Amino acid sequence: MIKLLKENNRLNETLFMGGLSLLCFSFSIFRFIYTDTKVFLFLNWNLFLAFVPWAVTSVTILKPKLQTYRITIFILLSIWLLFFPNAPYILTDLFHLRLKSAMPKWFDLILILSFAWTGLVFGFLSLWDIEKILSKSMNRIWMSLISVCLLFIGSFGIYLGRYLRWNSWDIINEPFNLLYDITDRLINPFDHPRTWGVTLFMGIFLNMIYWTFRFVKERDTNI
Repeated sequence: MIKLLKENNRLNETLFMGGLSLLCFSFSIFRFIYTDTKVFLFLNWNLFLAFVPWAVTSVTILKPKLQTYRITIFILLSIWLLFFPNAPYILTDLFHLRLKSAMPKWFDLILILSFAWTGLVFGFLSLWDIEKILSKSMNRIWMSLISVCLLFIGSFGIYLGRYLRWNSWDIINEPFNLLYDITDRLINPFDHPRTWGVTLFMGIFLNMIYWTFRFVKERDTNI
């Protein structure tokens, strides 16, 4: 596996993301031991869900033969899109900050932001992988437009998770109820202003962060 990661220039990325995840886990365990409360242990599960889209695209990159079959790419991209909203979703866990807590508020802020940052990086790295895969069949302008749209779709997924409490597994557990909620908001958009408010502004925010990452990345390659 290490050899395969080296051959595809993924070893440093994998080690770095593993280190960030371990640091987040350590923060949550420290809080658990110090306060004897399980308040923020759920962040580890949320981070695992954020890891899934990166894992999916990593497998696709490490196994280039998978990219030769359109049906395989379609299945993998569908799984990616299903789990991708979990990556930026952790940002909304800031809602759990309390005025009164067993820990100083600044620590809880750092804890949540650490998980949120790591989740975002997982998501953005996986989106770069998607662009790399699609670059074989389309030009850069189309890839950029697709990335923008995917970030807005991810924002819609954040709304479904935070406010309607749907999760990625519900497409199997309760597909019809989930489809009803989505369809209702598409057909009757003016009946659901919060849906489109969250989707629009969160989508703009995610695009701000993502394209900032892209700008910095491309700036470094031009030095």
